[in-house]
Amino acid sequence: MPSADPALEPRLPGDADRRRSRQAQRSPEHAEPARFLPHVQGLRAIAVLCVVLYHFWPGRFPGGYIGVDIFFVISGFLITSHLMRELTATGTVRLGQFWARRARRLLPASLLVLLFCALVAMTPYLTPTSALPNEVREILASTFYVENWYLAITSADYLNNGGDPTTVQHYWSLSLEEQFYVIWPLLMLLAAWAAVKWARGAVRRSVIAVLAVVSAASFVFCVIYTITDPAPAYFVTFGRMWQFGVGALIALVPLLRLRSAGASFVAGWAGIAALVWATFAYDGQTPFPGYAALVPTLGAGLIIAASNTDRGWYPTRVLSVRPAQFIGGISYSLYLWHWPLIIIAPSVPFWGLTIYHRVALLALCFVLAWLTKTFVEDPFRSWKVLTSRPPRVTLWASLVAMLLVASTAGAAWAVNAPAYNAGVRALAELREDPPECFGAAAVLDPACDDAAAPDTILPAPGFAGADRPSDDQCFVQLNDSRPVSCEFGSDADDAPRVALIGDSHAFQLLPTFERMAQRNGWHLTTFFKGACPWNTTPLSTPGAFGAACTDWREGVTSALADRDVDVVFTSALATTPYASDGFDSSREAAVAGYREAWSAMIDRGTPVVTVVDNPVWETDPNKCLRTRDAAECDGARADVLVADDPLREAAEGMAGVTLLDFTDVFCDDEVCRPVVGGANVYRDQDHLTVTFADTLEPWYEAAIRDALASR
Repeated sequence: MPSADPALEPRLPGDADRRRSRQAQRSPEHAEPARFLPHVQGLRAIAVLCVVLYHFWPGRFPGGYIGVDIFFVISGFLITSHLMRELTATGTVRLGQFWARRARRLLPASLLVLLFCALVAMTPYLTPTSALPNEVREILASTFYVENWYLAITSADYLNNGGDPTTVQHYWSLSLEEQFYVIWPLLMLLAAWAAVKWARGAVRRSVIAVLAVVSAASFVFCVIYTITDPAPAYFVTFGRMWQFGVGALIALVPLLRLRSAGASFVAGWAGIAALVWATFAYDGQTPFPGYAALVPTLGAGLIIAASNTDRGWYPTRVLSVRPAQFIGGISYSLYLWHWPLIIIAPSVPFWGLTIYHRVALLALCFVLAWLTKTFVEDPFRSWKVLTSRPPRVTLWASLVAMLLVASTAGAAWAVNAPAYNAGVRALAELREDPPECFGAAAVLDPACDDAAAPDTILPAPGFAGADRPSDDQCFVQLNDSRPVSCEFGSDADDAPRVALIGDSHAFQLLPTFERMAQRNGWHLTTFFKGACPWNTTPLSTPGAFGAACTDWREGVTSALADRDVDVVFTSALATTPYASDGFDSSREAAVAGYREAWSAMIDRGTPVVTVVDNPVWETDPNKCLRTRDAAECDGARADVLVADDPLREAAEGMAGVTLLDFTDVFCDDEVCRPVVGGANVYRDQDHLTVTFADTLEPWYEAAIRDALASR
């Protein structure tokens, strides 16, 4: 995250004795000016552009998230340089002064954007009511700089987020960096104390040794944690400290700063090449950070180390051009503003998602970033009301400002809590007593051919996100490979045994199947794992997640072998990435994997019922439905529907398998609809609302009854 201050750049050494007498009464922010390194400012521009372009066009810049890693290296370099200068000159680090300076540098712009997000959360036209509780929680976590830990604890998957991210999710990196500002000077002071006590005053060597050990331990932790639990590994503080450590070691070890022309040229362009390669070669399936983070981290380190500026075609000179300096200068504010605007824009009336809208929004981000830099960042950093007073004044003022933002977020919840609670009640009533000819019945039931289309969309677009299964204990995710099963319905010995197995597209049917089981006297057993369909073909996803999926499948196979099951129902996301080893394509491999998994049950005399996947949208259709007529929110069939769902091909012509295909419910020949028969189809970009799944219940039930009768 782009928080480092250009004034903290390394400078040429001067007379330490003269500095000590001057700095005895002065804050480090008034120390001798640093030697500004323009190519580091240009590197900031690369970093922020990677992140922003990734968020605007994730398909074109799939690895752009590495920009955050670049910022971590830059911060480690600049902050360590600054702290080491003060430690060398005065023998200590004035923590109050250091933290006050960081607060003046970072908090004004950060809290301004958070205040904006809190006000947006207060506005139901821009924030769906169903998203309000999580939005408020994350604003509070971001205000007090613990957002990274909140996301780690809630197991958010930053690179494969399938739900509704909040306007402040990007504050995870700011939170982590603020924690770095607390930890790092304490580590350096500890190293200095150890040097005085045991190393004959060799402060620099002691600091280098301590930071090197911490960085090495952090890297090992990062690699292991990414393998074992990648979602929280992305956010936890200690898993990222080694990236700050790389920048710190470049600042502390003179041999790592390349002065010769040849070495600087090679290192600089090699670093740029590494960053470009990672931006386009990495994607959401890359095990990150882990080993993969070495490429952008070392690439950024090489660029910082390449300090020779003799030739115009050297990377240090190329990164010093005026456009790069401008973008680097506004990088912090640009990082802060771009993500909330991306999240909010689809909810703004008359705003679309065309290339023209995106370019216009990107331009708006730059304008807001420049305004914030000019009228917020720069004035507050040198505001004499704070800089002329003791550090505690700045720190207390910061706390008051943070409490103001937190209070605004709390007010957003207080204002909208009645609407949220009313939405919960309305959703429960809708599930219990849906209208006639509602949802899928409007298309599939001949008795509804002449029924008038309802005027109201249910559930309301602002509350569809809450219309989801509640039995989360039955759904394992990420690296959890336990074959967790849940039991519902009748416990009678002679009750028909139905199993519901699959990924989140099977889990979305759980409330519907639970109700069917209770009404029909069935015993329902479930096995669910996110992004892991019931298939024997391995995923193409590398690392621990792919291995966990394989282990989960094997566990489910063993569990099924020990159970008497009369019929199995399964469904799966059509865009799941499969490995193609031994087949001409991943699709053929997926088809073979489905058939092999199903055959194990069919050979035991257990029929299988499956369903073609529903359309998958680029963004949640509810963002459009909140501000536009439903007809304006239709999606082109070619864009949202996977025409060659491998599950369909696997089921067609296979004895013992019943295939349900509701494509005609979702789509006509040209478009797919987010509203069918007055029912809101989606709770996000690809998962059905429970309300709409319930409208398909008669057809699910008929298929299962027929399968039970065929035994």
